Amino acid sequence: MNEQTYEPADLMRGLYGDGIIALKGAFSRDWAERMRGEVMGLFEEAREVPGGALPRGPERWYVEVQPERLSGFVDIATHPWFVAVCEAVLGPDYKIVEVGFDIPFPGAADQPWHRDFFVPEATTKQRRLNSLAFNLTAVDTRPEHGPFEIAPGTQWDQFEGCPKGMFPPRELWPRYIERAQQKLPQLGDMSARSALTIHRGTANRSDEPRPTLVVGVDAPDATNAAHHDLQVTSNYLESLPPRVRDHLTYRVADTLEPVIQHHVIEGLLEAAY
Repeated sequence: MNEQTYEPADLMRGLYGDGIIALKGAFSRDWAERMRGEVMGLFEEAREVPGGALPRGPERWYVEVQPERLSGFVDIATHPWFVAVCEAVLGPDYKIVEVGFDIPFPGAADQPWHRDFFVPEATTKQRRLNSLAFNLTAVDTRPEHGPFEIAPGTQWDQFEGCPKGMFPPRELWPRYIERAQQKLPQLGDMSARSALTIHRGTANRSDEPRPTLVVGVDAPDATNAAHHDLQVTSNYLESLPPRVRDHLTYRVADTLEPVIQHHVIEGLLEAAY
């Protein structure tokens, strides 16, 4: 599909409105199944490293990885829809700052309603989105998997009484429950969302994990790169096409090191009851 197919107005309308958009069948099922195998292998590695896998609630983990450990990273970063969304919302100088995956295993509980980080002044004062999170499922999501649940339009919500405006007070939860939409992406689908839109992972009542790949992207004025450690080797960096390398925030390592994560979200370490 040609990049010109994707109208900037449509992309911006979705992300500034509901806060989430998606492209069905962005990749083949074979591509997505290969990603799943790589993600599960990387998870087993990360569990052996202190700080390599961060808990995000009961039986739920988040792992950051180096781009070159994923064979499909360049496919994602060069996909016409990915590029079109980034350019439309974040501008031509967008930067990829995060690559990781979230895995709720069987027994994962409902998370509290939240956003993934504090609301920047670009959003509170300028009414502008300066970061996006792209998600790619590694399974055909079913209701019993504990789907991602989002309250459309709530990226603009402001509330008092919680650190950095990340966790809405419980008295506001009825607003999010009323608006909530469960997402059931299938292998090969790709979505983009504002991580400020109020959302939660729901309880995984299935007998299998539900891995989801995450690619975080910033506008030039955003600061989320400070929470992450995107590493590349010099050989990998040289192998990247300029249209990927020029949009990547990275540090060059002689050999890849375990990613020790710093973006702990304390409020997610307990289930919402």
